[in-house]
Amino acid sequence: MSFSHQGREIRKVAVIGSGQIGPDIALYFSKVLSPFGVQTVVVDVSADALAGGQKKLEKKVSKGVETGAFSPEQQAKMTSSVAWTTNYDEIKGADLVVEAATENKELKGKIFGMVEDLVAADAILCSNSSHLEPEVIFANAKHKGRTGVVHYFFPAERNLLVEVVPGADTDDATTQWLLSFYEGIGKVPIPVKSRYGYALDPVFEGLFYACALLAEAGVGTTKQIDVVCKKTFRMGVGSFTAMNLTGGNPITAVGLDNYTTKIGPYFRTPDSLKDKVAKGENWDVPARGEKPEVPEDLAAKIRDNLLGAYFGLCGEIVDAGLVSIADFNMGLDVALDMKPAFAFMNEMGTAEALKLVEAYAANNDGFPVPKCIEAHGKENKPFDIPVVLRQDKDGIAVLTIRRPKVLNALDQGVFEEIRTRFQECDADPSVKGIVLTGFGKKAFVSGADVRFLAKIDSVKMGEETSRGSQICVDAVQAVEKPTVAALNGLAFGGGIETAMACEARIATKGLRVLAGQPEANLGIIPGAGGTVRLPRLVGIDNANVMLRGCRPISSEKALAIGLIREEVESGLVDRAVALCRDMADGKAERSRMSREPLENVPETLPAVEIGHLSTKVDEILQKAILGAARLPLADAILFEAKCFGEVCGTEDMRIGVDNFMKNGPKSKAEFVNR
Repeated sequence: MSFSHQGREIRKVAVIGSGQIGPDIALYFSKVLSPFGVQTVVVDVSADALAGGQKKLEKKVSKGVETGAFSPEQQAKMTSSVAWTTNYDEIKGADLVVEAATENKELKGKIFGMVEDLVAADAILCSNSSHLEPEVIFANAKHKGRTGVVHYFFPAERNLLVEVVPGADTDDATTQWLLSFYEGIGKVPIPVKSRYGYALDPVFEGLFYACALLAEAGVGTTKQIDVVCKKTFRMGVGSFTAMNLTGGNPITAVGLDNYTTKIGPYFRTPDSLKDKVAKGENWDVPARGEKPEVPEDLAAKIRDNLLGAYFGLCGEIVDAGLVSIADFNMGLDVALDMKPAFAFMNEMGTAEALKLVEAYAANNDGFPVPKCIEAHGKENKPFDIPVVLRQDKDGIAVLTIRRPKVLNALDQGVFEEIRTRFQECDADPSVKGIVLTGFGKKAFVSGADVRFLAKIDSVKMGEETSRGSQICVDAVQAVEKPTVAALNGLAFGGGIETAMACEARIATKGLRVLAGQPEANLGIIPGAGGTVRLPRLVGIDNANVMLRGCRPISSEKALAIGLIREEVESGLVDRAVALCRDMADGKAERSRMSREPLENVPETLPAVEIGHLSTKVDEILQKAILGAARLPLADAILFEAKCFGEVCGTEDMRIGVDNFMKNGPKSKAEFVNR
């Protein structure tokens, strides 16, 4: 058995090193690859380290069973798929190697010298380094084209982001495969050019450095600075606490020293950090529940200093051309759990951000004022941070919605970006057709971001919100060129509404849950065309059950009722591109939705079991379905918006949305009208 991805078969994976991060990497591989019969081999020269790593992995898997994340069957399969050994011969035949040994170039070079002769001839060799350039790690590799850095973040089994860092001699095919592979197994990879520390660690360590300088200068205590840092950047913990939790003092001390020559003279290892490393001590940070007092004037001083440092550090990395703003912004959010720098600057105004950076640079020798911040700040122009990414493939524009932390959920900004991208592609003479898909393997679009629905406070605002979404989705349907939605996972709510505006839909085969209109669970109704397009595609009876009962359907069912055109075993986007091209060339049938009213619309809808759902919302939903079916498409869309506004005037709408925000999607709201 094997895991097949883009023509490469993965039968065995090797993880080198059973220290802090190696077992977590092995755990993730076991979770996603053991169902395919892939073996993971963990190698370490220390039997004690192996025993500790095995215990760590098995404890985390057992905890997963307790919480319901894994079934007992999954537990057995995961733990049995991982072998622990001191014998490097056990990795013979491995197709993918991830080295996670100590951050030492000589040691890493020695490891790969042994490994390269043992693994498969075309195996891909990766180092989970946090700082070292791939050119340094793989300096003596025989086949540099299939090497590269894959930088995981703590904790590796739960933190989704990985930096994929090719060296100067890495084959582009290797880089692209790694990016696609990691996305395919549920991670969030970003490409980063080679430089010591890559893109994200200089921010993590640089922000800590800024905190340490403030503490050394006596501006505030480490507890006070930690609290302000956490609040300013919307972090789970402040920089000092993060350093304690990750055991990062030693590696950060080395990193900061190297940044001095590798990045710029601003960096150095502060004396306080040297002292902590020498003594093996942690930083003095707030205890659980402790709230250190920080006067507002002091908090403001700390906050402004840290913001200036943060923005400047991020701007320098973009200036250096290491990573795109879109990738970097997402990486900061996903990997470091921080308020992303460029979105942050847009929010406060880039002119104000520039002032903060300039002030910090004036007080810290060697600190740069990045050109990208200077250029935007002088005009107070926001940064362009796309979340709908475009890649052209032989005349077909592939648009990918990428918001991994919220499973690609849509807010009004994303709706607007979809509209803009479709209109741009429609006007581009080089584009023959458009494919729309979602990032990752879990979701095409999980629905509307409930946070923007929660802001609706009146009938009028509800109708306006619905119209805003409808106008964007209508723009998708208005495109004259062929459009195909490639449904890679959940397509709920606004996701399936947007997909239905495309001319054709295809989906990954075997998805037990593919599509649904679950809006009534929130005390609302579809507001982006769901009550209009779904009956036109699958018939009123099928739509009635899906809409009123909130019944999701599988990919198999979606094919049977005509919601999708095909199920695809593998290579979903490639198939969507091929179909779109065939439609453009007249080699595949096109099927544009009729804009006329439906025929034979019943007076009333068949009864549907709605369980705990609101009878008042159901009443309005039935009116929307039947009323829209009797109208031409354009008028039907407007009718839905009025019905959506009406729902937003009900008490049950507020109850449903508030319950979702407080308790999550699995909690049943206590509607007034039951």
